[in-house]
Amino acid sequence: MKHLEAIVKEYKEQFLQEELFDESISGEIKRIQKALLNEKFLPSIQLKNLFNKLLRRSKYPMEVAIAGQFSSGKSTFLNALLSKDILPTGITPVTSKVNFINYGEEYKLKVSYNNGANEYHALETIAQFTDQRKAVEDIKYLTLYVPMDILKDITFVDTPGLNSQSLSDTQVTKKILRDVDGIIWLTLLDNAGKESEAEVLQEYLENFKDKSLCVLNQKDKFTPEQVETTLSYIKENFSTFFSEVIPISAKQALDSRVNQKAVLIDTALYSLQKAFKESSSINRDEKDITFFHDDFAKFSKEIESIKKQDNSNNKRLMESSNISEVLNFIENTIRPQAKASKAYAIKKDLSSICDILIKEYETILSVYESLVEILVKKESEILEAFDSVYAKHSKSLILTSGQIESILQSVADTIYQNITTKNASYYTQKKSLLRQNVIKTHTYETLHVDSEAIMQKLFYENQSLDKQVKATMAHLKNIQLQSSEDFRDVFRILKHAVQSWQEPYELIKKNREIASDLEFANTRQFVAKVYENIILSYHRAILGNIRALHKKFAFFNGALSYSYHQVTEDSIFAVKEMIDKQVEIFEKNPTKHTLNIPSSDDILEVVKKNFGFEKIELFLTSRRNYLFKTVKTSKTQFSQINSEQINYVISKKRVFMDKIEDIKEIQNSF
Repeated sequence: MKHLEAIVKEYKEQFLQEELFDESISGEIKRIQKALLNEKFLPSIQLKNLFNKLLRRSKYPMEVAIAGQFSSGKSTFLNALLSKDILPTGITPVTSKVNFINYGEEYKLKVSYNNGANEYHALETIAQFTDQRKAVEDIKYLTLYVPMDILKDITFVDTPGLNSQSLSDTQVTKKILRDVDGIIWLTLLDNAGKESEAEVLQEYLENFKDKSLCVLNQKDKFTPEQVETTLSYIKENFSTFFSEVIPISAKQALDSRVNQKAVLIDTALYSLQKAFKESSSINRDEKDITFFHDDFAKFSKEIESIKKQDNSNNKRLMESSNISEVLNFIENTIRPQAKASKAYAIKKDLSSICDILIKEYETILSVYESLVEILVKKESEILEAFDSVYAKHSKSLILTSGQIESILQSVADTIYQNITTKNASYYTQKKSLLRQNVIKTHTYETLHVDSEAIMQKLFYENQSLDKQVKATMAHLKNIQLQSSEDFRDVFRILKHAVQSWQEPYELIKKNREIASDLEFANTRQFVAKVYENIILSYHRAILGNIRALHKKFAFFNGALSYSYHQVTEDSIFAVKEMIDKQVEIFEKNPTKHTLNIPSSDDILEVVKKNFGFEKIELFLTSRRNYLFKTVKTSKTQFSQINSEQINYVISKKRVFMDKIEDIKEIQNSF
């Protein structure tokens, strides 16, 4: 079945381009790593590094802490577990620093200092770095590298005694007990259960029962009955602290294990390797390895001697020490729990990574959401502001229309006042009694329009008409400038709102290190270019409408201010024509018709017609005047642009919403 699964996996990876991951915690990390490091998330280097750390962590051996009060034999016990007298022991408390015992290809000691520096030394020098009787306050912890197979799966942590005089050492030990996978509490058999130890257990081990083992040391110094009595007492009274209690003799275990044939052969082999390395360095120019013959011969004799040794006493010591029960507890209780705890902790970390990334994307999302909120909220305010522009200036436009009508009234009044009478004659012809043509002259008073007087009064005496026209144009110009500025003020409502939104986000940064630098950089760039991205479209529309306003005014201004002199003359001529028609009709039939001076209203109608006053009223005062049309166009354009810009920002926002959903889906997958 396994062979078939391997074939299916290879087929999917090679032909379907589908990367498959095993069901281990490392495989789970790699699967989530591939998903979250997808280029669409623009992942940070910190996130990549974190996944690498998680992968290394998933492969780390479990950690088992050796704890207890000082002088309880912790170092001797560890030496027994390692089958080698490595850690220094003594009557006084010599372990003042945490010792991590890891697997290594060769025996080596790493000293890590509080300032971050590391030093490497021979393992034999360890005593000078652990003895609290010496100046070791600058040392943070020690790491021992030992080439023993048990350390490939387990890292032992040798801790300072919990009743050490150093408060900092006690705090370090307390933190380690919380973080490690298993705890072996070592106590002397004759000290077990005493009040002083009970107080320490109550303070430090109350919450770690499931991963804690109590080892009663120095069982070789007591009778089986005494050992059993103490064992029963501890199991009965300290069951809240330990899942198992095992009596051992660390000394017997160490004596038996260091003299086991396998251990002795490994030690001899390590010594041979060390000797070969040293000899090779000295004899690097040699063409063969004859320089090594004596060392190898010595090694061979040592191996033969080891094989011939009687190991029965060591076996009895090993059985008597009961150390195998400790190894069984580590293998059958601590290891399964450690594996499950590590998987749970790593999955929790993976979920936390997803939570962090989601939270950071929500931070970015809020940038776009708040901008959409502003654009939506400001629309009604801006549309009302456009209406206010029209309402503000419509009365002024009516006043301007009234001023123009007053000008036309002045022209009409001046024309009316300068219509005078003068003698005129017309001739008729009829037959006399003798049948001869007789021409008869008829004299009457006719009407006369004094054009020169009208023009003199309107334009030359005091330039009254010029002054009125200029005052009206100035008033209209003021309306134009004010309304243009009011249009700009409408734009500023949006501009200031967006600028207020912009200010806090221009320097937006990620809150957590693993978040994407590029995502936040792109967001800052969007915020910095909000004028080009968002505001510019509104600004262009406003400026376009202001230009349209100016063009309409310029046309009207030109039509009125540059032609009113000619139009006045045309109006005078039109009144003359009206009178001439009257005269013509009168002269044809004077008995039926009379000559009447045109009324002021009739002349005003003529003037208005010539000046195109109907169009002027349409331009200035009608419901659809030029300002009304400009405001209406502005509102339509704004609504259209606003809708487009809102949709644009929403599209940007949707990108991050999709990324959040993708991360949630990844999170839910484990």
